[in-house]
Amino acid sequence: MKQFFSDFSKLIKFRLTFLVVFSASVTFLIGSKIQIDRGIAPGINWTNWLILIVGGFLVTASANCFNEIIEKDLDKLMSRTKDRPMPAGRMTTGQGLVLGLIMGMAGTSLLVKLNPETGLLSVFSILLYAFAYTPLKRKSPIAVFVGAIPGALPPLIGYIAAIGGQSEIGYVPVDYQIALILFLIQFVWQFPHFWSIAWVLDDDYKKAGFRLLPTKKRDKTSAVFTFVSTLILIPISLLPTIYGFGGYYIAGVSIVAGLLFSYFAYQMMVKMDLPSARKVMFCSFIYIPLVQVVLLFNLIV
Repeated sequence: MKQFFSDFSKLIKFRLTFLVVFSASVTFLIGSKIQIDRGIAPGINWTNWLILIVGGFLVTASANCFNEIIEKDLDKLMSRTKDRPMPAGRMTTGQGLVLGLIMGMAGTSLLVKLNPETGLLSVFSILLYAFAYTPLKRKSPIAVFVGAIPGALPPLIGYIAAIGGQSEIGYVPVDYQIALILFLIQFVWQFPHFWSIAWVLDDDYKKAGFRLLPTKKRDKTSAVFTFVSTLILIPISLLPTIYGFGGYYIAGVSIVAGLLFSYFAYQMMVKMDLPSARKVMFCSFIYIPLVQVVLLFNLIV
């Protein structure tokens, strides 16, 4: 039983799945709080919040499962992935496919109950991640751009799950503007996140032929791209305050966190070494949850 849970955790990439669900659940609360403040909703629908968590977990787990089926033979070549259940021979691709389909269908059916947009976005996320981003990883660094789209969908899904397809007068509803801003912050964040991981794991990635760094190798240009992406993130992270649904707390934290992120990326650009890249990578792990939680806090106080 212990081996089963260990294999299942590796199959669905539990830590990644948890981060995705966390992002969606926090932005659901952000969306709910904005609706409450506008007098559109009487309170937070905790049942829908739980449905989003379970449905989002299943959908993300399904996408990761399909990813591992496609990359089973490649995973055998890399040190960090060779002990996953399928490349290690503890699970067949048929078993993985059945699990992936069951989780995908169950998760999507739950999310559709919230509203059609949420369900459609979840299906789009699975398809783009598993069947576009995954094969592109061996062909071109453009895979990072493609992968950044499903990687940035969780806050969009979470927010739209909260607003329930509501709209306002105007060509672009204000609620959807907020949803798109939350998506944009996480989209831009994906680039230093992806590239710092690719820098740290480049030796392992090369064994499988993955090409994720901007120039396909650890060089000054790839480091510059990473640094510039962190600089772009700073003004993007201020959009909640500029558009009036975030306050001084989120603005201050975004600036400080963004400058720290950029400082580590600058050090990576100057030193061109693994320890500096690891600092950028770990900073990226903290950045998004911190910004989203502080934005929620800013709306509550």
